[in-house]
Amino acid sequence: MKMIETIEALETCYGTPGDTSLRKVAHQMTPLYRAWIQRARFCILTTVGPGGTDGSPRGDDGPVIRELDPKTLALPDWHGNNRIDSLRNIILDPHVSLMFMVPGSANVIRLNGTAQITADDALRETFGHKGKLPRTVTLVTIGEIYFQCARALLRSDLWSGEDHSAGLPTPGDLLAEQTQGTVGGADYDIEWPDRAARTMW
Repeated sequence: MKMIETIEALETCYGTPGDTSLRKVAHQMTPLYRAWIQRARFCILTTVGPGGTDGSPRGDDGPVIRELDPKTLALPDWHGNNRIDSLRNIILDPHVSLMFMVPGSANVIRLNGTAQITADDALRETFGHKGKLPRTVTLVTIGEIYFQCARALLRSDLWSGEDHSAGLPTPGDLLAEQTQGTVGGADYDIEWPDRAARTMW
């Protein structure tokens, strides 16, 4: 199988991008991009490091990210699995991407920029929620913001409301598979909802 190995060969396959796909790009928050991003409770944070890439889902019960100024956004790091793969990557390579989604909207907002991590107490306290604070806050400096073509979400019919999860392996199943049955299984799945409720923040 012959692989595409040059930018020129790749561009031959795709041609020239349309004018609107270039003109939709902003380099800081604008009134309309701000309105869209403030509605998003979910995003995917993508980072890159010496071990490769990492995509991490981030979610909140309100806006998933906060604007500090038109060029700077703040993303609190709430309780997770403590792998901190994304945060390790940011320390080693500050380049990040964020993909914001709002249920029901076929549009996706993409943001590329650079990031730093702070454990500043004053900033963390501004995110206080149910008596808990994020352990760190990721500060994202905006390089570019633009909306993604809606075709992917339309093709997948992502927000149809249909439940396609029947028969999927559970986290307990996946964990048991990776540990040859020594960890995970049905007990893990039974205990997870209560553990998640207690450690959500």
